[in-house]
Amino acid sequence: MTTDQDTHDRGRKTHDKDHDHQGTRHLERPRRRRCFGESKDALVLSEGNLPDVIYFPRSDIAMAFLDATDHSSHCPHKGDASYFSIVTKSETIENAAWSYEAPKDDVARIKDHLAFDASDKVTVEEI
Repeated sequence: MTTDQDTHDRGRKTHDKDHDHQGTRHLERPRRRRCFGESKDALVLSEGNLPDVIYFPRSDIAMAFLDATDHSSHCPHKGDASYFSIVTKSETIENAAWSYEAPKDDVARIKDHLAFDASDKVTVEEI
């Protein structure tokens, strides 16, 4: 699975929304229900007409399961994104997460955070 955030972001303004962080955001693999992270400090970005994107602090993610890839993309509103694959004993989910190492000033809060491409293999939910 390859995600190209560039196609999502082209021509869309990104808004940083302050959400009530009382709810916990949860990231897992649905088939085996393995939880890779849970956070009360996740950030939610609204990207135009697209679904909101949840950014998890890296400190709340099991980084041992993520491997950096060579894939990258550019968003004119957020900057350059680097990608990570989720690696388990039975499967590698390519480019399943992305991060902005040096985000633009308007979204500086997402530095040191990861977003995940929700799919049939990865679930991001609020519990």
